[in-house]
Amino acid sequence: MTEIFPGAAMKSEVAVPEAPIARLPAPFWAATVATFFGIGRLPLGPGTWASAVAALLWLAMGRSMAQNLHTVVLASLIVLVIALGIPAATLVARASGLKDPGFIVIDEVAGQWIALLFAPLSWKTLLAAFILFRSFDILKPPPVRQLENLPEGTGIVTDDVAAGAYALLVMQLGLHFRLLSP
Repeated sequence: MTEIFPGAAMKSEVAVPEAPIARLPAPFWAATVATFFGIGRLPLGPGTWASAVAALLWLAMGRSMAQNLHTVVLASLIVLVIALGIPAATLVARASGLKDPGFIVIDEVAGQWIALLFAPLSWKTLLAAFILFRSFDILKPPPVRQLENLPEGTGIVTDDVAAGAYALLVMQLGLHFRLLSP
C-alpha cells in the first residue's frame, strides 16, 4: 500500500497536508516584556542571562533605596512581572508557534526575584539565590515540571515561579540556620 501523503495509511484515506498557519507577530509590548528587553534573544543560555541581569538589577535598585523598602518593592516588582509576563508569554508563544520558546525569559526574572525576596542584599546572597534558582529551574522537582503543563503563558511563567519558591525556601533556611552568611 502506498501512501499518498505522509500519514495516509489506507487507499481510502487521503491525508490532506495542512496549510501553514499565518501567524501574526506578537505586539511590541509583549515581545519586549517576554524577552525582558531583548535579553531572551542572547545566544547560549538566555534564561541564565536573564536571571543574572535580574539579580544585578535588583542589587542596583536595592542599593538605591532604604533597606526597609526592599521587601515591599521587590514583592511589588514580582507581582508586576508575573501580571505582565503571563499575557506577554502567551502572545509571544502563540506568535512563534512554540509551546515554551527559550527566548521568553520574563519567567526567569520572576523566579530569580522570588529567590531573592527577604534576603539581605549582598554579593553572597545574590550568588546563592542565583545558583539555587537556576538549579531548581533546570532540575524542575515536582511540582515544578507539572506546572509546565498549564496552558500557554500560565505554564511558561508558573513553573519558574515555583522554582523561585523552592530557591526562596532553601535560601531562608540557609540564612536562618546560618549556613549562609549575608
